[in-house]
Amino acid sequence: MLLIGQYDSPFVRRVAITLGFYGLAFEHAPWSAFGDVDRIARYNPLRRVPTLVLDDGMALVDSSAIVESIDDMVGCDRAFLARRGDERRALLRWCAFAAGVADKGVSLVYEGAFREGLPLWVQRCRAQVSDTLDMLDGERAARAGPWLFGEEISHADIILATMFRFLSEALPDQFEMGRWHALSRHSVRCEALPEFAAACQPFNLAMPED
Repeated sequence: MLLIGQYDSPFVRRVAITLGFYGLAFEHAPWSAFGDVDRIARYNPLRRVPTLVLDDGMALVDSSAIVESIDDMVGCDRAFLARRGDERRALLRWCAFAAGVADKGVSLVYEGAFREGLPLWVQRCRAQVSDTLDMLDGERAARAGPWLFGEEISHADIILATMFRFLSEALPDQFEMGRWHALSRHSVRCEALPEFAAACQPFNLAMPED
């Protein structure tokens, strides 16, 4: 398998960490969605990352769809990052909110990088990020176990941590991340794991060339 995208993306990193937990071998192409757009386009006409190219040449896109496909690859008995029943619904909810925050963070990065930014839009994105982090922090604080669903890490734990680190590094001047104490502790716990350390890259916005 070939994973396309840089590890400073919370979505690319989410996929790499999932593959690492399952012990699935893959090659990594750290291509930028700007600087390497032509190379990415050969596999994915959307020119987005992450893109996971399977051994048969099929390219999977969207991190949520990719991790679900990875669960199918390993099978129900080995897919310990997934959950079933009521816990599955809760997991999908957590993943959706965390991924949504990360997506709004990406929007704020692009607003600052490529134009001054429409004030109303920037204000809306900041409110979406801040208010959702408030909610997630409160809910994480209410979970007594080491992970969201008890003693074993899940997909929701992973995207929550990759999102939090991304915001901390990409938008340090826009959010005081330390105010979300439960999420901060969660991030530290995740980042101490070898699977997280193996898929780590300081944030760097690669600007498109003229």
